Amino acid sequence: HVQLVESGGGSVRTGGSLRLSCAASGVSLSRYCSGWFRQVPDKEREGVAGIESDGSTSYADSVKGRFTISRDNAKFTVDLQMNGLKPEDTAMYYCAADRFRSFGAFDQRDYRTWGQGTQVTVS
Repeated sequence: HVQLVESGGGSVRTGGSLRLSCAASGVSLSRYCSGWFRQVPDKEREGVAGIESDGSTSYADSVKGRFTISRDNAKFTVDLQMNGLKPEDTAMYYCAADRFRSFGAFDQRDYRTWGQGTQVTVS
């Protein structure tokens, strides 16, 4: 049973950068579909970026060109590099993973394992 732990959140000024990391407990995510989601209070959780087992990636339009998702198979991590941050990027960020893709990279139904979240604040 894989467990995920996010890290790297914090406070940053507009235009700044942060790198989020999602560590899997003793399991390589190389065969998993993984994604980063974010949520602000009173709003639906939304997909931000996804990476498939074959390494292909997808991004929400709102972050395309600014965020990059990557997987480090040696470190058992899936990272989210966030550049050009905007106040509207402020949210709790969650990583998620599952072995199989049925619905889509940004569909929460595709993920059974979630991390606890890490807060990103841009001002």
